[in-house]
Amino acid sequence: LNVFGPASLAHLLSTTTTPLGRDALRRWLLEPASQAGVAARQEAVAELAPALDWRQALERTGRMSDSHPDPETFLAWAEGEPWLARRPALRWVARISTAVLWLAVAANVLGLIGAPLWIGPLVLNLVLSQTVGVAVNGVIGRATTRHRAMSHYAEMLRLLADRPWATEWSREATASLVGAGTGAPAALRRLDRLAALVIPRGSQLYVPIQTLTLWDVHVLDALERWQVGPGRQARGWLDALGQVEAIAALAALAHAEPDWVFPAVGANETTVRATALAHPLLPASRVANDVHIGPPGSFLLVTGSNMSGKSTLLRAIGTNAVLAGMGAPVCAGAMTVPPVRIATSARVEDSLARGVSFFLAELHRLKGVVEVAAQGHDDGRRCLFLLDEILQGTNTAERQVAARQIIRRLVDLGAIGAVSTHDLTLAESPVLADAADPIHFRETVGDAPGQPPMSFDYLSRPGLATSTNALRLMRLMGLDVTGDQAGGEEISPAPLSMPSHSRRSSGQGPRS
Repeated sequence: LNVFGPASLAHLLSTTTTPLGRDALRRWLLEPASQAGVAARQEAVAELAPALDWRQALERTGRMSDSHPDPETFLAWAEGEPWLARRPALRWVARISTAVLWLAVAANVLGLIGAPLWIGPLVLNLVLSQTVGVAVNGVIGRATTRHRAMSHYAEMLRLLADRPWATEWSREATASLVGAGTGAPAALRRLDRLAALVIPRGSQLYVPIQTLTLWDVHVLDALERWQVGPGRQARGWLDALGQVEAIAALAALAHAEPDWVFPAVGANETTVRATALAHPLLPASRVANDVHIGPPGSFLLVTGSNMSGKSTLLRAIGTNAVLAGMGAPVCAGAMTVPPVRIATSARVEDSLARGVSFFLAELHRLKGVVEVAAQGHDDGRRCLFLLDEILQGTNTAERQVAARQIIRRLVDLGAIGAVSTHDLTLAESPVLADAADPIHFRETVGDAPGQPPMSFDYLSRPGLATSTNALRLMRLMGLDVTGDQAGGEEISPAPLSMPSHSRRSSGQGPRS
């Protein structure tokens, strides 16, 4: 279905700038939301679609960073055990020793005591600096280095926290970011201030300040108090950023395609119904078709000549079903769909490296489709299967038997779907005759001078295909074919040219 890769749905939605947003978008593309989840996301998308300035500010802020380091290193520290928690005595010794040292110095300066009592705590500080100072400084270094990974996201989190959200989904997603003095922006500013207190060991100020105050221990204590406080919420902040970036990507699509609609996703629905359904990755000259798949016990049988639009229709159904499950608008005039798991067998590839033939690769794929249908039969989330010219890697007789049995199995499991084929006997076989709902695409042959030798309008029509064009296409490509058996007509010599792809409108609005 071209969900990932170049010229894909992921590419269409590629406004995310952080690994967090890309991961969230990837999860949404692969796993559809529940009915309630889809409805909540649709509201959030509708909220952000007109907020062009805010969405662009979020994207611009994300792109200002040369790189977005993996936040997991920071989260490992924020969610880990504090180093001083296993050494509580060190914290108290540092506090008491520093306090006694400065009180003794003050008393000595004021003449309250004559003996230099400050020498004792000073020696203790020196001993502690030599024995645990390197370890403390190393822990601080790791914490502040990981903090820099988080600083890349601070401004984006501020944009999320400062925005007044209107929908329930948005408020819940960003709830952890706000709070009087405890929200993400304020907490990260405090962490910045704590990190700024660190004195490098190579600084001329380090030795005297460390000796007089055990400065590193106090800084580490403050960092770890942040760690066990706001730090425990950091993963929630980043999850919120990823989800809002993903919603913003869907909102950008809704803003760019105002004629697209939000589908109705209903748990009680048993059919996929769409008017003016189009492929979202095709240009505006696309041709649209009405589609009806289901109810359970039936399947859409798509027939037609080569290059007429069968595979594109199946992909249009699948890609729009993916968008519907994400909470995104779909490329259609209207669409109703149940919550479904999509399973496809199309564009199967063999593998020389893995020793997998084309036929074996397709069997693996079909086995996966049946397993998804069986899972849907058990848990109630219906399977939407899309099978494009299956089992081409074997002989005709066995292909017909196997294809009928596989489709029958899917139908018996309550799955709904569409099958494209050149095998018109599928609709007539006793195994499938009661389940097949046939439609077809056709070509137009130009016999008059000046007309293209073959053209397509890409419009579906009820019933089985009434023509074929394989031999005619071979002749047009210059292959040695003596005649065209389609329609029983002989092909006259024609100039070598590719067929024309007609973009004639069907009067149904946006084309796909």
